[in-house]
Amino acid sequence: MKAFPSLIAIALSLAVAAPVAAKPEDAIGRWATATRHGVVEITACGSSICGRLVDSENLRTNPDMRDFRNKAADQRNRPIKGLLMLSGFTRSANGWDGGSVYNPEDGGTYSGTITIGDADTLKLKGCIVWPLCKSQVWKRIR
Repeated sequence: MKAFPSLIAIALSLAVAAPVAAKPEDAIGRWATATRHGVVEITACGSSICGRLVDSENLRTNPDMRDFRNKAADQRNRPIKGLLMLSGFTRSANGWDGGSVYNPEDGGTYSGTITIGDADTLKLKGCIVWPLCKSQVWKRIR
């Protein structure tokens, strides 16, 4: 019967060593994008998260820049600063799925996922259709 206490000890050690799942609040904050020195601020949006563009190389050059590449002609005059880029995500085991990622550089909206790597890193993936996807790693701005 000595095996029984050993199994409990092993199970407890595995439970303690198991990685803690990312929580929605782990994504809250300002993130440096992988291109154009962009800054996206992710906030809570109801039970989800959303992200707005707050700064970039292009905005520093032209603070009044408009969304002129948007595929919808009626949205091409909206300001880039404060533009909603991340929305509609649903919590999943690894982060967030089923959201939309808007890319003002090409005017496209893609299906997206967000995965937290650690407290200062997240991975954003946008897909036209799977497997036609592109990923970026964003770093937290402290």
